[in-house]
Amino acid sequence: MAHSISEATSSEHAASAGSNYAVLDSQAFWDAKVDLAACFRMAARYGFEEGICNHFSALVPGSDDLFIVNPYGYAFRELTASKLLVCDFAGKVVSGEGQPEATAFYIHARIHKKAPRARVALHTHMPYATALSMTEGDPLIFAGQTALKFYGRTAVDEDYNGLALDEREGDRIADAIGDADIVFMKHHGVMVLGPTIAEAWDDLYYLERACEVQTLALSTGRKVVPVSAAIAEASYRQMRAGDAESGRLHLESIKRTLDAEEPAYRS
Repeated sequence: MAHSISEATSSEHAASAGSNYAVLDSQAFWDAKVDLAACFRMAARYGFEEGICNHFSALVPGSDDLFIVNPYGYAFRELTASKLLVCDFAGKVVSGEGQPEATAFYIHARIHKKAPRARVALHTHMPYATALSMTEGDPLIFAGQTALKFYGRTAVDEDYNGLALDEREGDRIADAIGDADIVFMKHHGVMVLGPTIAEAWDDLYYLERACEVQTLALSTGRKVVPVSAAIAEASYRQMRAGDAESGRLHLESIKRTLDAEEPAYRS
């Protein structure tokens, strides 16, 4: 299913001349790679990944045109901080060994370039969210408390167009995002965008939990009753008020778990 970027058919570009590679020597850069590696490892534990085909990315701290991404050919559970790559928007790998999977590059590079507010982009085919992306209508029903975290923050990309193996498809996906943080990609999976790795991870985790509970509710055959719009909006605001700190603490908790059980993610 996956393709290395060298197998993709696209126009050639010169490397970005304006990139500041000095940011790759910073402690903030290494910390970001450790945080992202922790997310890969915990996503594998939760069954969020699909073979070697899913991908997470984050802009390098202090840069707007370099991004960290996983290399092609590795399962999430294999990844460590030092295995992660840094690419520029032209497809040049400026740090790390290997290449990104082609769709990882064309989706993530175009999102980070066209929507710079999205410092982090997590793409998975995690089962419950993906299952709901295959159904008619809006995938998420704002009926459970966890789902209310995402009230007013979702978009649906209705125009599945096969694998993203060129900039045009990457641009189409980026344009479909609009102002959303959560994108259900019809017939495909989901994309979670955030200003920090911690906040994006927090959303990814709770999105799958919300989708799991909704799927269970739908399986009863009984009507799933949404919360009123007024209560949904008020609950969303309550949750969002503490999201940044909650996300930070959530990420710290998974790093403590990994430090005790599989500390190699930091290497």
